Amino acid sequence: MAQRRKRAQNIIWEYTKSFGIAFILAFAIKTSIVEAYKIPSKSMEDTLLVGDFLLANKFLYGSRLPLIGVRLPAIRDPQPGDVVIFKFPRDSSTNYIKRCIATGGQVVEIKDKILFVDGKRFENPELVKFEDPGRIAPAPQSPRDNFGPYKVPPGHYFMMGDNRDSSYDSRFWGCVPHRFIMGKAMIIHWSWGVDENAPDWSWSNPLSLGKAMIYNTFHFFQRVRWGRFANVIA
Repeated sequence: MAQRRKRAQNIIWEYTKSFGIAFILAFAIKTSIVEAYKIPSKSMEDTLLVGDFLLANKFLYGSRLPLIGVRLPAIRDPQPGDVVIFKFPRDSSTNYIKRCIATGGQVVEIKDKILFVDGKRFENPELVKFEDPGRIAPAPQSPRDNFGPYKVPPGHYFMMGDNRDSSYDSRFWGCVPHRFIMGKAMIIHWSWGVDENAPDWSWSNPLSLGKAMIYNTFHFFQRVRWGRFANVIA
């Protein structure tokens, strides 16, 4: 009897130890190497769509070690053209994702929607778009289409969304300090399409959750954007 109890205790201990090690490794990977993010807005269309789920490389820019908060040395800093996840400078509890346009010391200027960095036209990625054909004249309160010239402070990054007319970015709230940089967007691992007919749900209303699950089950194959799986973000 005693041997059975000891054997059972050993089995429980081995499982507990295995789960503990797995949890620690998963936590370390999530906080220091790779983390998943969801796209909540259309500011990066058509590069990233609402409902895209992506993986970000946190190690490249120097990830922070969990619990102690020490930052590891970076392989490299963000460069113009990188799609970067960062903490919003005005609310560090919120994560943003934008494209890095310029780094410390570079000069950014926008003339009638055309972007220039250090006096040279910035080559927009293929999927950058402009929803509004109109132009907003130069004005401090409306820097969307005409901005600068503005010199990026050292240790900061100028960020813009690829959906240039529908992005709240560095044109409006300034640059991102290096300490708020979190990772570089790598790849889309899941994409769930927006459906205006899908019922809303909340945890406070169990019936609404059930209705949403039934609706999404029947429309699963229509809502999943299969063609976006494993798309590398550039």
